[in-house]
Amino acid sequence: MTDTLRTVENSVAQAPESSPQTLKRSIGVVGGTLLTLSCVTPASTLFVVVPDLFGSLGTATALTIAIGSLLCIAVAFCYSELGTLIPSAGGEYAMVSTLAGRLAGWLVFVLSLLVVVIVPPVIAMGTADYLAPVVHLDPAMTGASVMLLATLAGLLDLRANAWITGIFLVLEVVAAGVVAVLGFTHSQRGLGSLVSMQVAGSHGHTDTVTAMLVVSGLAIALFVTQGFSTAVYLSEELENPRRNVARTVLATLAISTVVILVPVVAITMGASDLKALTSGDLSSMVTAWSNSAVGTFVSLCVALAIINAGIVMVIQNSRVLFASARDKAWPEPVNNGLAKLGRFGSPWVATLVVGVPGALLCFVNLDTLYGVTGVSVTGMYLLVAVAALLARRGGHRHTPAWRMPLWPAMPILLIAVLAYILSQQEVRYLLWTGGITAVATLYWALYLRPRRETRWLVSIPEDARA
Repeated sequence: MTDTLRTVENSVAQAPESSPQTLKRSIGVVGGTLLTLSCVTPASTLFVVVPDLFGSLGTATALTIAIGSLLCIAVAFCYSELGTLIPSAGGEYAMVSTLAGRLAGWLVFVLSLLVVVIVPPVIAMGTADYLAPVVHLDPAMTGASVMLLATLAGLLDLRANAWITGIFLVLEVVAAGVVAVLGFTHSQRGLGSLVSMQVAGSHGHTDTVTAMLVVSGLAIALFVTQGFSTAVYLSEELENPRRNVARTVLATLAISTVVILVPVVAITMGASDLKALTSGDLSSMVTAWSNSAVGTFVSLCVALAIINAGIVMVIQNSRVLFASARDKAWPEPVNNGLAKLGRFGSPWVATLVVGVPGALLCFVNLDTLYGVTGVSVTGMYLLVAVAALLARRGGHRHTPAWRMPLWPAMPILLIAVLAYILSQQEVRYLLWTGGITAVATLYWALYLRPRRETRWLVSIPEDARA
């Protein structure tokens, strides 16, 4: 990478004399894991994202998610090492900027911004479907209401939000557990069905799922457990980040994989036929396996899980914007606004900037943006893996941090696999993401790079550097 970032100490030293705003360290591993798991939001992922995979991959869905989860172990290793080495609310962009160059960090920031802008309203609009057993609501209006509720909750103290999201998380894990038990107890086929690679085609025919289709589906499978990266965004608010960031990342990935994958296996085995599985109507399956009361209970738990995810995603996304303003990514009036902290210690302007547009996006057709999200997540992981490959050069070699096993083989293998997955995505999704990335590169070339002494100065909190 060209124009490599100077050491963090030099960058901070040349920043304006007023010390940058810092977030309050108030949560430990348990609170961080609860918040991070809530961002993975296992139940809403299971009921909102996974049905689309069932529609395209059929019985190969569980296998695809399992492969994606194995790849995520390598990704989690990269995040754990980089998150303890560079504990900043900027997350990926702070890590990549410091280790792979400022332009690479800027592009990671744009890709992460794409993900965090698209995902919350898409998931929020699914709330109406799961409230249907109780009341029929307009999906767009309901999604917008969820986003506004999440925005209000995001203005509170982070410790309070950890308790709120923790309670909601228990309910969604219970819902996922109920689905798993019902699926296994009403099993229609054996474990061999998980590798049978079949999907219901048109006119009642059975089609075979090809290996290339599974590879293409890995971009969405990576997104299924993507939320474990939230731990690095919370690193400025975690106590003892050099130790707790890695623990939070790895614990979250392990728990979320079990909570998502086990019900997927149960659903695959318990679906009455291939057509029912491919339809992805999980609420109808649950009702058929039990009764309407159980189906209603599960649906309400999923609705709460979606609200929970909205709260945590707003928290996460506001921290990214807060950090970008503190690191001088924008014109000065914008930086000053986004870096403001409220009475509860939360970045209230950044929270509003994230939440209100998210509510408006609920009225936009976002169907094709699942593909854009998959490409963005894969590209972001690719750049993080490149940064992990460079994490042990120079002074960083001796910095206290959690270190991944099998380095450098792990990031090298991950780079190769992720590059191949990207090459198998639909051209239109690659063009959309590439076009947005090109515009971001122009902003870098015309505004940020000419002002390199005063703009895009990635910083690390003093207590973390000490």
